[in-house]
Amino acid sequence: MIVVDKLCYTSKLRYVNPYEKFFFAVLTLIFVIVSRSTAMGAAVIAMNSWLTVKKGGIRAAEYGRLMMIPLAFLFLSTIAIVINFSSAPLDAFGFRVGETYITGSYEGIERAVRLTVTAMGAVSCLYFLSLNTTMTDILTVLSGLRCPALLSELMLLIYRYIFVLLDTAYYISVAQNARLGNVSLRARVKSFTSLVQTLFIRSIKRSAALYDAMESRCYDGRIRVLKENRPADRKDITAIVAVETILLVWTVVARIGIIG
Repeated sequence: MIVVDKLCYTSKLRYVNPYEKFFFAVLTLIFVIVSRSTAMGAAVIAMNSWLTVKKGGIRAAEYGRLMMIPLAFLFLSTIAIVINFSSAPLDAFGFRVGETYITGSYEGIERAVRLTVTAMGAVSCLYFLSLNTTMTDILTVLSGLRCPALLSELMLLIYRYIFVLLDTAYYISVAQNARLGNVSLRARVKSFTSLVQTLFIRSIKRSAALYDAMESRCYDGRIRVLKENRPADRKDITAIVAVETILLVWTVVARIGIIG
């Protein structure tokens, strides 16, 4: 079981109405992206972190490690915005290397910070949903929103096979290590190639076996999952409406340039 899936099954917010969590996460994500406000992005990160750690009961260290993954990619992506090569130094900093300056401007730094905070705010919304809502609950919401059944079934099957392939890849890797399959670079390349080939073949065989099993159980084109009835809480709905109203007003104000 991968970390995100394990955490969502142990979250204290798991049994909250999934529609509440879904609409809260999606609307907040939309407002963060549309506003492009650094202040709103920081506020959303703090709010989602508090909900996930304090209310959801997920350890802060675990949540921090998960947040560092997209932050590392964003850091590498924003370097190109901050650092420039020019024949003349810009206003923020400049280091001369021969006839060229490695330099940057305050405008570029501000743009990079805004991009990073906005992206991390959006990621925190997705983490809030994925760390506190099981896949079956998300599929229930999509079904209630009249999402095409084919798309929902593909999501369910792909989600299921992520664990199957990870489990298979783990045992193949253990077997290769036991046979000194990673003792050198050449051996590692050969082992990795063999692992990919074996995974591909086994995935085809398992997909065929899965379809045969579904057919033997009267599969009629629809995968039906048992749904749990979790009534919405009036206090939660009031709080969500209040938060989203504030974010809506904030987005409008940010877009007309009053708040950055």
